[in-house]
Amino acid sequence: MDIYVGNLAFQFSESDLQSLFQEYGEIKSVKLISDKMTGKSKGFGFVTMDNETEAQAAIDKLNGTAVEGRNIIVNQARPKTENSGGGGGRGGYGGGRDSGGGRGGYGNRDHGDRDRGNRY
Repeated sequence: MDIYVGNLAFQFSESDLQSLFQEYGEIKSVKLISDKMTGKSKGFGFVTMDNETEAQAAIDKLNGTAVEGRNIIVNQARPKTENSGGGGGRGGYGGGRDSGGGRGGYGNRDHGDRDRGNRY
């Protein structure tokens, strides 16, 4: 069973996560998720345990417990969906360059050969 572990302290390591779960049974793998740009922990990770009973016992015992001053979230990991992860996209801010959308600012900055004339 894949187990999601969230709200971890950012200095928490994979070995810390393994130590936390090993008393509940055999661990197949441990993975902390880190930011691709900075390499810093994102504060969550996954633990895989083959034995469903042991995995469920770990979830039941650890969910909501305080670890390094934070109440961690522990539950069965949901399968990754096609739309999950990644980010990307434009997030609804305006549109492309020629879509007429935009995010405010100074309007069309391409003034071409327009005569500016005397303003006063």
